[in-house]
Amino acid sequence: MTKPVIALLGTGYMGAPMARNLLKGGYVLKVWNRSLDKAEPLAQDGAEVFGKAKSAVQDADIVITMLTDGAAVEEVLFTYDAAGMLKTGAMVIDMSSIKPAQAREHAAKLEAMGHKHLDAPVSGGTKGAEDGTLAIMVGGDKGDFEAAKPVLACMGRAVHVGPHGAGQLAKLANQAIVGTTIGVVAEALLLAKQGGADPDAIRDALKGGFADSIILQQHGGRMTSGNFEPGALSKIQLKDLNNILEEAGHLDLTLPLAEHMQARYSRLVDELEGGGKDHSGIYLELKDRNGL
Repeated sequence: MTKPVIALLGTGYMGAPMARNLLKGGYVLKVWNRSLDKAEPLAQDGAEVFGKAKSAVQDADIVITMLTDGAAVEEVLFTYDAAGMLKTGAMVIDMSSIKPAQAREHAAKLEAMGHKHLDAPVSGGTKGAEDGTLAIMVGGDKGDFEAAKPVLACMGRAVHVGPHGAGQLAKLANQAIVGTTIGVVAEALLLAKQGGADPDAIRDALKGGFADSIILQQHGGRMTSGNFEPGALSKIQLKDLNNILEEAGHLDLTLPLAEHMQARYSRLVDELEGGGKDHSGIYLELKDRNGL
């Protein structure tokens, strides 16, 4: 059976390694990025690079978007009219992290044009993107999900979580857990360090216990080594927390921990100019808060 032709729009920190894994999976891949220099290196891996999104999606059976936010997805698909260049029956898999309402709106627009849509945001950071081990949360028609599973399997483990928008709800749940857990890991490690213990040894001691987690080991390691080169940007974590609280408002919910971390990430990004650092950089905000 002939494999579908894929176009991937957005080849930044996450999109580029995802593109390479699709190429390793044997797919014909067309790529586009707003900053062309971020897409051009993929030509060496076998991708066809385009200067316009509209050109990249022509003749594609599946279009994957990996863009900054819902506004960027809206702009590329509908303002730049990439959606208008899709062949009938093409599937758009939006792997960006956007608002659930935006995902539902995009699905309705695309379906009215004769196209399919899945919202499929991811978790796992650049390491997961490079290793092909992303957690992929998918909303949309179950049949469309089954058709897309071989493609998604190149990038990670995909789970269907409900109708259009449900993938984005799952990502908000993920980011609520990630954002608050990073905050408490920062507090625990700073407490240990200031008290005279070895934070790296403590991370090792906690392995396998109830307090252990990928965040403790991976992001805790970043905190103790001072490596805040971005795997996931603090400004994106802030965007996700903003979306979490907006969605909570629509549902008449109060989420105190998310509110607290939203205020702290806002301080890191806006006051301490840490938006370009990894989201484990909340450790720097904590140190600053303590005069350290």
